[in-house]
Amino acid sequence: MSSSAHRATKSAREVDVKRRWLVVDAEGQVLGRLAARVASILRGKHKAIFTPHVDTGDFVIVINAEKVKLTGNKLTDKVYRHHTGWRGHVKETNAGKLLAGPHADRVVSEAVRGMLPKNHLGRKMLDKLKVYAGPKHPHDAQRPEVLSLG
Repeated sequence: MSSSAHRATKSAREVDVKRRWLVVDAEGQVLGRLAARVASILRGKHKAIFTPHVDTGDFVIVINAEKVKLTGNKLTDKVYRHHTGWRGHVKETNAGKLLAGPHADRVVSEAVRGMLPKNHLGRKMLDKLKVYAGPKHPHDAQRPEVLSLG
């Protein structure tokens, strides 16, 4: 038997995962590029221990979400829809109004949500994302590390 027959791919387990807290400043960042990088960190793809069926990602805190950049005509043309729960009540708003309003953080969270798996694991990963419109966040006790995205 060859020596490679005794080797096996080690699959990560939930208990093996060491989670870090990272802070990302969204000011001046392009929304799609920011969301792609954050989604990758939430999944844990930046780690050597990455396993597709295990949540190996880190916690990500996004601050200054209201100052994120949108290219082209997306401020006026990009539409966000949600259903209120009442029959026929589908509400629409564009990205510009959403960023100017009280829920500016939703622009970033929706972008990241679209880049995560659409299943139980993806929803679990999304729980590790904390988005704040302004520069302040309540997670100082976790001693988050600053992550610069270039």
